[in-house]
Amino acid sequence: MIKNLLLGQVLLVAATGCSPGSSSSDGGTTDTDTDSDTDSDSDTDTDSDSDTDTDTGPIECTLDLGEWDGDFEIDTQSAVAFLAGYTSISGYLYFFCPSCTDLSELICLTSVGGDLSIFDSDALTNLNGLNNIASVGGNLGIVHNYALTDLDGLSGITSVGGGLYIANYEAITNLDGLSNITSVGGDLSICNNYTITNLDGLSGITSVGGYLWIQWSDAITNLDGLSNITSVGGYLRIQNIPALTNFNGLSGITSIGEHLLIYGNGALTNLDGLSNITSVGGELRISSNYVLPDCEVCDLLEQLTSLPTMIDIHNNLGDTCTPVPGNCP
Repeated sequence: MIKNLLLGQVLLVAATGCSPGSSSSDGGTTDTDTDSDTDSDSDTDTDSDSDTDTDTGPIECTLDLGEWDGDFEIDTQSAVAFLAGYTSISGYLYFFCPSCTDLSELICLTSVGGDLSIFDSDALTNLNGLNNIASVGGNLGIVHNYALTDLDGLSGITSVGGGLYIANYEAITNLDGLSNITSVGGDLSICNNYTITNLDGLSGITSVGGYLWIQWSDAITNLDGLSNITSVGGYLRIQNIPALTNFNGLSGITSIGEHLLIYGNGALTNLDGLSNITSVGGELRISSNYVLPDCEVCDLLEQLTSLPTMIDIHNNLGDTCTPVPGNCP
């Protein structure tokens, strides 16, 4: 359905926390003595207060235009203003807007029925304005927005029906803005984020319906933020995280629906965090973890109720214990 909406019909006002300061003056008075002297006491003090402080609070939704029927693509700042006042979108909401700097006019949005995708919007420094979105029916993808310093504008989201994809950031240090998400129906992918130091913002997630993929994140030292995840429906892939020494944050996972893939984690010394996994539905490939003894992998295989469809173990620290790769029990 085509929506004919004049931009002038959309009005969002800022809530003011306090009134402007006032000014006052104490007018001149002249005191006259009644005694015989002729002294005249003239009081001309003036009190002037020029306080003009204004406290502007968060933007509130003041216009309810209901649901936008269909998809909506935002490629200019004026397109943001056009969507202002709508409370939901039945389809997807897609941002590809290098010139957009402000999403505050989207504060009325509470749900997106399809995907919510923000790509290559390099002028955005924050996602404020999306704060009231509680659910995304499809995928949530926040990728290649190089000026973003946080994801706090997504703090209202509690569920993602599809996958969650966070990739290619050099200024974001944490994922705390995602801390209210409790379920991800599809994949969970955190890739190529060179300044993110922890995954604590994902601690509310208990299950991942698709694959769990953490890759190329130089600053991550632990996976503790994933400690509440109990099952992974697809494959589990942990690759090229050079500062990671253990998998303790994965201790809640009991089953992996498809492959278990662990590659190129140069500081990984043990697999103790995988000690509760009893089934791997597909392949098991563990390689190029140069200080990880192969016997750690053998211990993992022993705890499984059935062997994976294929086992590939190579280029780990293979000479510190027996049995050798390929001959694990």
